[in-house]
Amino acid sequence: MRLTPLVTLLGVFLAWATYKIYAGFRSNIAKARKTGYPVLITPIYPLSPLWLTTRHFLLPILTRLLPERLYASYVFVMTPDWEYHPSPRSHFTRLGSDTFVVASWNGLACYTSDAAVISQVMSRREAFPKDTRQYGILEIFGSNVVTTEGQVWRMHRKVTSASFNERNAGHTFREAVRQTRGMVGGWFSSSSSSSSSSSSSGSQEEGTGRREGDVEDMTGIITTLEHDTMRWALNIIGYVGFGLKLLWPHESMPKDMDPKLAKYGSLQPPYGYSMTFADSLATVLERIVILLLIPSAVLKRIPERWGSWGSKLHEAWEAKVNYSKYMNAFLAEKVQDIRAGVQEREGMNIMGQLVRSKYDPSSSEKNDGATMKLEDSEIMGNAFIMTLAGHETTANVIHFAIVELAMHPEVQRRVQRDIDAIFGRDSDPETWDYEKSINALLASYIGAVINETLRLIPPVVVTPKRVADTDQWVQDGGQRHPMPAMMPVMPVISAVQRSRRYWPALHDKTTKKGDTDDLDEWHPDRWYLPSMSQGQPSSDDEKGEGKQQQEENYGGYQGTDTSPTLFRPVRGSFIPFSDGARSCLGRRIAMVEMVAAIAVLFQKYSVELAVDASDEEVQMMVPEQRRHVYAKAQEKAKETVQQAQSVVTLKLTGGRHVPVRFVRRGKERFMGNEASC
Repeated sequence: MRLTPLVTLLGVFLAWATYKIYAGFRSNIAKARKTGYPVLITPIYPLSPLWLTTRHFLLPILTRLLPERLYASYVFVMTPDWEYHPSPRSHFTRLGSDTFVVASWNGLACYTSDAAVISQVMSRREAFPKDTRQYGILEIFGSNVVTTEGQVWRMHRKVTSASFNERNAGHTFREAVRQTRGMVGGWFSSSSSSSSSSSSSGSQEEGTGRREGDVEDMTGIITTLEHDTMRWALNIIGYVGFGLKLLWPHESMPKDMDPKLAKYGSLQPPYGYSMTFADSLATVLERIVILLLIPSAVLKRIPERWGSWGSKLHEAWEAKVNYSKYMNAFLAEKVQDIRAGVQEREGMNIMGQLVRSKYDPSSSEKNDGATMKLEDSEIMGNAFIMTLAGHETTANVIHFAIVELAMHPEVQRRVQRDIDAIFGRDSDPETWDYEKSINALLASYIGAVINETLRLIPPVVVTPKRVADTDQWVQDGGQRHPMPAMMPVMPVISAVQRSRRYWPALHDKTTKKGDTDDLDEWHPDRWYLPSMSQGQPSSDDEKGEGKQQQEENYGGYQGTDTSPTLFRPVRGSFIPFSDGARSCLGRRIAMVEMVAAIAVLFQKYSVELAVDASDEEVQMMVPEQRRHVYAKAQEKAKETVQQAQSVVTLKLTGGRHVPVRFVRRGKERFMGNEASC
């Protein structure tokens, strides 16, 4: 029986594929073992783009079809968000090492929760550059400081860092105060619609046209907290990025608004647009995954009549078109102003700084001429990436911080005592002085709350790096571990920030756990414990390279990420904003926004979880009953937070939310009756 050419060709292909897979496994396993770290062999490369886009529905199928013994040892590393839940430390503990290497036939990847290794990977920029292969899709509007490396990145960093200084941090503080008051006004506006308008007590609420004493003592149940904090951050980034004063739905346009900027802050789409600037930007950010994965040529042809998904896809396309149109107009206006010598108003304006770097002759001369000039697409790309990074990360952290405070009423009381000590309970937030108060805020229990939220629920759970084009090494435990060229190195932020090697546990009297490992729990008190030993470089080479990195100035905020009076984490063990030359440019701005928001919110209000009982039923409860019903709400909220997923950043998805209520201080229903969560 003769074999047909097709069968012969298929046989040759299968033989070639078998050899390719065998040779790949043999080579990569040998390289992985050479590192000296535990090796995890996987049939599928966990960082494969194909696997990353299909694993959500393929993994359940594979685990049902295959016997457990064939996947039990490695399935965790194939699982979405294993780096965050249920406990990222457990996988490193099981493997007996804080660093391990995954080897597949078509790739290698190193995962580490070792602070010493992370510190080296973050600081030795030339040896361990950013793995920009995993960020290319973020060039949706142009290349930027996140998606570039080498000399190109250096140029982007120098230009974009100019706006991140203490003067502009002060401007951001004041805008964060204003936007937080606007957010609170929105929560209470529906509650106050039936209030008496004759009351004359309290101070005037900005933009609401009513007095603070007129509002109810309690909001309705808020189920949109994550969306509200997104809007809060979006409004701030509108100011930080573009110099715009964006409004809440219950607010009115300021009379002194620059007419040229009015269309961007308008609550109605201006002529020629189908969405407002704020809505187009918010929708682009909300639908970012759709825009990153589906080509524009496909999106624009999908009709709305394809059900809810068709509507979402069409809305994403419409938002991108509107946002691009706004930004092109904004860029043209900025160029025109700069060429005409128009002075910008006081305030932070990243977009203006980016445009000035190219179109202002004096700026070009000061910044070494053409070497510092960005193309228009790069200006647009940087403006967008800073909006994305500065919007989602801050919004999600403040959202989770508020939820955790609702779960821990006793912590709220500590926060409120510090606010009273710094500002006074009856002061007007509009009068708060940034320079006089910021250090006290960062060192207060407010700073501890933000730091603990960043530790336990970081905005990003992994910061991808890679080995350079030639083999490198890391110093770990007195030994040098060779690292093969081009291998991705993945510092697992959630795991190192929960490691007993670097973080102290608390003595929990309430739960009677004693000095057990409570690092999967949220405890701001941790930040008031004595600091542990600070790790130092252990080789002359590492010391020398670290010194060289420190001497190279890439701009941006140069201070520490935490107050010097609080717990000082070992270098590499607290990296919510990354570390080294590529650390987050906006980390100081983010901290300023968040402590300002907490101070404004909890100066006059407290937050409570919504419970499974009516207001009338709660009113009739004795303290023990209130403790019981609140304990149930705490457990439910904790379970919800633990289901957060990474979609660009760590957030609640799939309609998950933690319902809360804000009440005026002194009107709390559960303060003093709380159970320990």
